[in-house]
Amino acid sequence: QLIKKYRGIAEHPEVDAAIEDIINESIVASELESAVKLDLDKVETSDKIKKVLQEEFENICAMLNFEEHGHDLFRSWYVDGRIYHHLIVDENNPSAGIQEIRYIDTVKIRKVKQVKKKKDPISGATLVDKVNEFYIYQEKPGSQASGVKLTLDSVSYCTSGLLDEHRKKVISYLHKALKPITQLRMMEDSLVIYRLARAPERRMFYIDVGNLPRGKAEQYMKDIMAKYRNKLVYDAKTGEIRDDRKHMSMLEDFWLPRREGGRGTEISSLPGGQNLGEIEDIIYFQKKMYRSLNVPISRLDTETVQGILGRSTEINRDELKFQKFIERLRTRFSHLFMGLLKTQLMLKGIITEEDWNTWKNKVTIDYL
Repeated sequence: QLIKKYRGIAEHPEVDAAIEDIINESIVASELESAVKLDLDKVETSDKIKKVLQEEFENICAMLNFEEHGHDLFRSWYVDGRIYHHLIVDENNPSAGIQEIRYIDTVKIRKVKQVKKKKDPISGATLVDKVNEFYIYQEKPGSQASGVKLTLDSVSYCTSGLLDEHRKKVISYLHKALKPITQLRMMEDSLVIYRLARAPERRMFYIDVGNLPRGKAEQYMKDIMAKYRNKLVYDAKTGEIRDDRKHMSMLEDFWLPRREGGRGTEISSLPGGQNLGEIEDIIYFQKKMYRSLNVPISRLDTETVQGILGRSTEINRDELKFQKFIERLRTRFSHLFMGLLKTQLMLKGIITEEDWNTWKNKVTIDYL
């Protein structure tokens, strides 16, 4: 449900613009250079092994088709807060390494931990006996349909690194923007509704019903209402106004019966809304949303020309903070490549687990 929520808000135009800013800064596509490179300068090993590592890294990027799909992979990781890939290996010849890397929709797969406990006979305390971890893939999640069980090492899993307040669920970078975006949507809809509802002047019809009995008086009033009525309804989903005579309209006129002896039939009008041009609250929520996504507010206002690119004296503090946030995102996203590289090297028997544990903090991924 959370992932579907994230995907829903990612389609909001302002959020989409902010996400595009983040992705364009993180994954830079170029015809001359590849978007990601493996940096082995700190690794102490022979040039021959370094060359093999570089080749395997390029193989992984080719299997991911990163040059073409890098932007989409990063976006789905950023929006969903996690990314899964199924690693296809030839069972008869595992030393050939990973044959294919297939993207799996995050909604259809989840990681499961089965904790088996036993009681200590002496103290009576509950002890963890063993923990089984695996993935379950379901074509239709949430249904009673059977799923496919996938082992831990056949799936590449990379998360955003963020957890909710109970430290149980993985959440997306969009999580803290959920509230401001919902508020912004409500404000925008209510602004349109208010403008449509308050802009026209409403009419007040005082209908002289003479000394007709109550039932007939009401019928007489309804006949006149049907004669003069216009029914315009605002549809919040599509943003259009339809002529809808089935529903009570918000552009409703007022109809009031008047007994004999008072003044006769009369039509007067109520003035429309006066403060229709104020949108400060909308701008406030837009800025709040950009802040929640860590994007500089200066990027929201495209009309003013920001500092000239390339001059170090003119980089403002917000852009510097944004760049550090991008670096953090890139570092976190590197876990995807590191996990795949480790699996590939271990399958092919190029390195051992001990080698990897020695090197893993020295191997870095460079982004263009």
